[in-house]
Amino acid sequence: MNPLLSKASWMENDDIRPYVFVRPENQIAHPGSAHRLNWFNKSPVMKDPLDIPELAFADRIYSLEARAFGPSNMAMPRWVFYDCAVMPGFVAGFAARPSALTPAMREVLDPKKFPAINSPVQSSKVLKEVTSLDDMDWVPLSLFIIIPTMHKGEWVAHNLTSINSLLPEGQGLYGLGFLSKAFGLWYANVEQCSGMTQWGSPALRLHSNFGHMEIIGAYAPVHSHATTVTYRVQVNTQVWEKFFTKEEDYAFLENYGPTGRFIDPKDEQSMLDFQKRIEREEGPFYLSAREIAQKKLDEKLMIYSLKQQY
Repeated sequence: MNPLLSKASWMENDDIRPYVFVRPENQIAHPGSAHRLNWFNKSPVMKDPLDIPELAFADRIYSLEARAFGPSNMAMPRWVFYDCAVMPGFVAGFAARPSALTPAMREVLDPKKFPAINSPVQSSKVLKEVTSLDDMDWVPLSLFIIIPTMHKGEWVAHNLTSINSLLPEGQGLYGLGFLSKAFGLWYANVEQCSGMTQWGSPALRLHSNFGHMEIIGAYAPVHSHATTVTYRVQVNTQVWEKFFTKEEDYAFLENYGPTGRFIDPKDEQSMLDFQKRIEREEGPFYLSAREIAQKKLDEKLMIYSLKQQY
């Protein structure tokens, strides 16, 4: 195993593997060929969202997603998952054989206790409901939805979550969420990744570690949550390593300098002011992943810009 992943020893378990939930037409021709990385050496479990026998797998994905995003009123309707996610893109993550699940994992993944919302099996006369995890070949532990855009080489990171968010601290799989997104980006040869999260969200600490985070939208009233930050990164696996080593990103310090201005996650006006600067094309502007990691979620963050602009 790569020494960087020493804390993620679960990746050596043959009963835990990456999965790709994708229709055959969307399969990547040469997966993992764009980024030099030796983290993902196991062949992924391939699942087709158009195959009815995979409904139980899809429903476990739905259940994870709903519990992660439901409290913020952003749980994904089933038609959005089908029409807008798996038809144009795919879902990646890690899955385990039922025998590899701990009692705590079984508890939070139990299909009887946590059925998927609006699953057709609950009212259908022709579909069989899976009521035991032992009836499944693989059980999804995480999900990362990624969708290609019209801009060549750019994909949108739609949703990311893992079983870790449902388990007591220390009972999850180390780095599962980060490694799920890393696998998806690596597998699909993603050059540029855009995404959305909310100011003050813990997700910002994770998403800022896949490349230097450019802020292309600081306020989004078009979104159901106006206090949404829209970001873009040029995928850089050297930055990924910093997530595990916690080392200083000297490349960021060499290329970007502080503007002297801040974004305040508690202040909507601060977001709007930042957005106006973006719209006036005063940028590009960036945030520091190390600063995000070191500060409290509601603390002000320095806005950075390219040094050659000064």
